[in-house]
Amino acid sequence: MKNTNKNDSSNEDVKQQDLNKNISDGSDQYLTTNQGLKINDNNNSLKAGERGPSLLEDFILREKITHFDHERIPERIVHARGSAAHGYFQVYQSMEKYSKAGFLQDPKIKTPVFTRFSTVAGSRGSTDLARDVRGFSVKFYTDEGNYDLVGNNMPVFFIQDAIKFPDLIHAVKPEPHNEMPQAASAHDTFWDFISLMPESMHMIMWAMSDRALPRSLRMMEGFGVHTFRFINSNNESHFVKFHWKPKLGLHAVLWDEAQKISGKNSDFHRQDLWEAIDNGNFPEWELGVQLISEADEHKYDFDLLDPTKLVPEELVPVTLIGKMVLDRNPDNFFSETEQVAFHPGHLVPGIDFTNDPLLQGRLFSYTDTQLSRLGSPNFHEIPINRTISPMHNNQRDGHMRQEINVGRVSYHPNSLGGGCPYQARIDQGGFVSFNERIDAQKVRDRSASFSDHFSQATLFFNSQTKIEQNHIINALRFELGKVETEAIRHRMLGLLSEIDKTLAAKVAESLGMVVPIAPEKPINHGVGADADPNKYESILEKKQAVNQSDALSMLKNKIQSDAIVTRQIAFLCTDEFNDASVNIVKKALEGEGAVVKIIAPHLGTVASESGTSIIADQTYLIASSVLFDAVYIPSGKGIATLTKNKDAIDFVNEAYKHCKAIAAAGEGTEVVDMSDAKGKGLADGIISNVVFDSKNLSNSFIKAIAQHRFWDREEKL
Repeated sequence: MKNTNKNDSSNEDVKQQDLNKNISDGSDQYLTTNQGLKINDNNNSLKAGERGPSLLEDFILREKITHFDHERIPERIVHARGSAAHGYFQVYQSMEKYSKAGFLQDPKIKTPVFTRFSTVAGSRGSTDLARDVRGFSVKFYTDEGNYDLVGNNMPVFFIQDAIKFPDLIHAVKPEPHNEMPQAASAHDTFWDFISLMPESMHMIMWAMSDRALPRSLRMMEGFGVHTFRFINSNNESHFVKFHWKPKLGLHAVLWDEAQKISGKNSDFHRQDLWEAIDNGNFPEWELGVQLISEADEHKYDFDLLDPTKLVPEELVPVTLIGKMVLDRNPDNFFSETEQVAFHPGHLVPGIDFTNDPLLQGRLFSYTDTQLSRLGSPNFHEIPINRTISPMHNNQRDGHMRQEINVGRVSYHPNSLGGGCPYQARIDQGGFVSFNERIDAQKVRDRSASFSDHFSQATLFFNSQTKIEQNHIINALRFELGKVETEAIRHRMLGLLSEIDKTLAAKVAESLGMVVPIAPEKPINHGVGADADPNKYESILEKKQAVNQSDALSMLKNKIQSDAIVTRQIAFLCTDEFNDASVNIVKKALEGEGAVVKIIAPHLGTVASESGTSIIADQTYLIASSVLFDAVYIPSGKGIATLTKNKDAIDFVNEAYKHCKAIAAAGEGTEVVDMSDAKGKGLADGIISNVVFDSKNLSNSFIKAIAQHRFWDREEKL
């Protein structure tokens, strides 16, 4: 029925007036809890002492993270876009001197694992090739229970305290008013947050480096990020940093390639991992540890509890203690990759936490997140999450309960059930937290030893080759060039100048701006409203014990590999190709483990000069140079057709632009001569075999592919 109330218009006016009363310019607004309580410190969790553990009573931290954990249904809030595989881990020799963890004792034992890789910022439907951190998490199914090493492909993080994690992710996610951009950090809200958080500057150097654009999930490092503890059977503790070192070496794609790959194949990393395992090319990583004694906790010019800092390998070498092999793809993506639930709090005896304030918050957040995402406290009963060791406790019921418990007893202690299940003594494998002395006041604070935000950012930048530094500069030019608010760009230039003056100047030049004389001091950064800001001034005058570290450079890193296993090689063919120039080179490359794809003007068969044929894998419409690691043009009478094919010439030009190896035989050299690679030789990664010499061409091409890229070409271009 139509409302005929004569006072409708006046009522609307009153409602609008009431709304206007709540509109504010923000000058009278204070942060509050969801209950309206004004917050004095939104930057530090409540701890037992400024370097102590976070406290369960911190209702502000728990409210903030609980709300954040439940913001997305049903995909993960972060790390939604993932790929995974089954495999096993084997320790090289017993680690009993440092840890009593059972899976680290016997080199004969293969511990089953499930490893998930992921991007962080994007949704499940986003591209694999976003500029982003990559998650690198491993679930070990040990005889003592599940152990989860939940890490990233970068050893540091943006923030020092977990209470800031919701702010970080809200800033990097698509902006809430228009849900743009997807899986990208190149927008105002992200850089607004970063420009006000100097503690993020070390991580920004990593995120803007080639580490954020891996060539393959199989060709990137993994890190535990936090400092953990190893505990041996004598209850002796060593601090430990975890590293995963890929056997295939470290490789990345260029930003131009990443954008084009996203258009050609947004599942590039997912497909690469699946096909490698499906073809029997099982990816491997070695697990390394940096071990630091309790006595050396305060030895370094950085704080071991600070998650924005790493331990340079020059100070503490990485000891390789075992290997992980991924040898089986999931049977069902949803049941396994999507439903797997990791948690840094899933421990086994012999491994324990430290008081890292980011880690402390994660210990609460992960279980809370699973309750929302998987809908039940029984997520541990999903097959991919189920422990292989016996599970006995008094937890009962709940949504989707699968365990059928028998008997009348569901409490401890009891006599009606014979006292079962019993508590386990230490010698029976019972977990006991490390007995760390804590004698401190409850404070919402952080240690002054966390306040040096630039030294390690400078260390990272100085450790890169000139090529890698240029990539970081161009990444910042791209990202900040997308920022519309000039004040944000100005603040960022000030922070970059604290890392390296030349870096800041080159970024400023692209933005048409001038580097400020000094960085702007953010209001209340990292401290409460009443805290003394002088306590938290960055310690710029502090000298790093290490000024450069080859381990931080992808190009100088010692784990590089000369193997070309699983490298994708495009053969540009047309009818009337020469049999020998295809078959011999193909056999040589495949003998080294490379994967050859025949690219032709059409699908179906391609006929050779002698009348034999091969099957075309892709056409130029489907294929793209950015999807391959190298290009080869065989000889043959039909090459004249290829020289008139613009797509073929563009294919070679793009490979040349991206510094990849290019080889050609006989008449195939005519295609090279029509491209940007004309006149270039072996030193530039161009193998132009005018008179086909199969052995010489194959060997030279294999060596060129193993070099991955010919970076001198980029400087010349």
